[in-house]
Amino acid sequence: MHPEIRREGPGTCPICGMALEPEEPSLDDAPNPELIDFTRRFWVSAVLAVPLLIVTMGSELLGLHLVSANVSPWLQLALTAPIVLWAGWPFFVRGWTSIVTHKLNMFTLIAIGVGAAFLYSLVATLAPGLFPSAFRMHGMVPVYYEAAGVVVALVLLGQVLELRARAATGKAIRALLNLAPKTARRINDDGSEGDIPVSELVVGDRLRVRPGEAIPVDGIVTEGRSSVDESMLTGEPLTIAKQADDTVTGGTVNGTGSLVMEAQAVGADTMLARIVRMVAEAQRSRAPIQAVADRISGWFVPLVIGIALLSFAVWSLVGPEPRTGHALLNAIAVLIIACPCALGLATPMSIMVATGRGAHAGVLIKHAEALQAFEKVDTLVIDKTGTLTEGKPKLVGIETIGGMDENEFLALVAAVEARSEHPLAHAIVTAARERGLELREPDDFVVQVGLGVSAKVSGRMVVIGNAAQMQRVDVDADPLAAAAESKRREGAGVMLVEIDGKLAGLVAVADPIRDNARTSIEALRKQGLRVIMLTGDNPTTAQVVADAVGGLDGVHAELKPQDKARVVGELKASGAKVAMAGDGINDAPALAAADVGLAMGTGTDVAIESAGITLTKGDLAAVVRARALAKATMRNIRQNLFFSFLFNGIGVPVAAGVLYPVSGILMSPMFAGMAMALSSFTVVMNALRLNRAELR
Repeated sequence: MHPEIRREGPGTCPICGMALEPEEPSLDDAPNPELIDFTRRFWVSAVLAVPLLIVTMGSELLGLHLVSANVSPWLQLALTAPIVLWAGWPFFVRGWTSIVTHKLNMFTLIAIGVGAAFLYSLVATLAPGLFPSAFRMHGMVPVYYEAAGVVVALVLLGQVLELRARAATGKAIRALLNLAPKTARRINDDGSEGDIPVSELVVGDRLRVRPGEAIPVDGIVTEGRSSVDESMLTGEPLTIAKQADDTVTGGTVNGTGSLVMEAQAVGADTMLARIVRMVAEAQRSRAPIQAVADRISGWFVPLVIGIALLSFAVWSLVGPEPRTGHALLNAIAVLIIACPCALGLATPMSIMVATGRGAHAGVLIKHAEALQAFEKVDTLVIDKTGTLTEGKPKLVGIETIGGMDENEFLALVAAVEARSEHPLAHAIVTAARERGLELREPDDFVVQVGLGVSAKVSGRMVVIGNAAQMQRVDVDADPLAAAAESKRREGAGVMLVEIDGKLAGLVAVADPIRDNARTSIEALRKQGLRVIMLTGDNPTTAQVVADAVGGLDGVHAELKPQDKARVVGELKASGAKVAMAGDGINDAPALAAADVGLAMGTGTDVAIESAGITLTKGDLAAVVRARALAKATMRNIRQNLFFSFLFNGIGVPVAAGVLYPVSGILMSPMFAGMAMALSSFTVVMNALRLNRAELR
């Protein structure tokens, strides 16, 4: 509940009294020490509480006097003392700490309530003569050992159930850690191969990944072809084709082919390690709504103590005989049922479960505040390249004139572009290699900045570029003007080609629109979001993409990084709650300026660091899942807070005895303990429902 608290080794929080969680994720699946200890204490208390109940309830409710009236208090003391003084001892330690540190919490109420019942009964057993006649019933001072003993057992049961449920939230991290293989097959310099621990790998190691094996670390494929199951990253059960020069991520699973890869990130630098750290940090973070519970808890405990004292006073003055006994039991019931553990658990439990659920759906939450803010967003600003489009340009068209063979034409163009660093050049080279064309080494390669490139290939002069490039070399591009304009209207970039002084043809390269872009835009709109595109591309291409996905609520083109941040600022100034999704360094300023930044996991480290949520698959379907997760989480938190207030709002007055004048109903401390445990258990189980939430 209080992630700001840090200490060496296991212990309890000095603010709320709850057990601290390990800061570093671990593969250790053993239950935490507190769960083991509390389970043992619970079973001991349960074994002793059963005969304690039989002795007390048998005589009070059924008239079965199993032991004499003189012996009964001593037998009850013998059964209750181990429960209170040993099994319940941690509650007294935490309660005392809360009083000393002025941080009143649930254990303050438990310690006061149980302690009062036990001490009163102990004095009544050891020195009954100290009590006046007003305290006596049938000539004896009544004792309330069963209230103290059974309440301790019930509180311990609630703690055990709660600790087990909290442990379940750690399964998400352990499942991620288990994805990483323990060994890798390294290819040595002499060509020999051997398995070594993954912890011994270094950047640059060559590794063989056999069919069906998990990829050990992040790297790049150098040999082979296969398909890889990247559901760990994307949350979608689709395999991705991999070949030379493609990147692979540690923890993903190789398909039926064999791959040779070069390690590029190992140990704590791998994507999987970063995901685990991000999930762990998010589970410890606080949503702003938690402040509401904190403020309420701050005055709630003193208020409850005041209500308990008032209840004691009223029952002592006007209650039925024995007045003091009724006053004591009702005051204890108020203290027990009002324990604010459910209120304190309402937010952190939901956050812990949601971040684990998100990790398996490809939605990594950097901090809980981002989840709460994303639920309130009404405007989504997106980049074009890599978000609406695949971010991997492809050759989409070739036009030749003069009877030139298409493959010969492409081989010459690709040979020149192989020397270029332009992203579109890579698409042309890739297409030529996919056709199996031989790319000869060019000579006299020159870049004409802003125009294109030129080089000699096997003695033939090849010039590639835009219309201005053709004008530079005095070539008339009119024969291809109509074809070029047609390709541009389809959203493609066009490069004209001159060979040996004559116009030879054109190549068209486009960044394909993602298959699920249109359906994702529709889903986001159904969730009440406006969708606006910000791109550095030209207006024609931007509008073509916007039309292809079914239209957007706004298109801003030819923007520089500072322009994107400016547009986000203008939207916020107009009252919009803005989320920005992007993947490049140029998106980082806008990601930081938005109310919530969504970094596509395919993007740069700068973008990821600037964002509150990282989507491990860079498409809008992941945004849909993130939005659904945010709404489900906040709805779950509000449900938990409602349950907490409902239990306390109804339970405290009933425990104080407001129904007695009307119906004669009183709540014993035992039932108060059961209700308190049930409220915590209800909150925990409701939070765990997020593991089954539909994210779409």
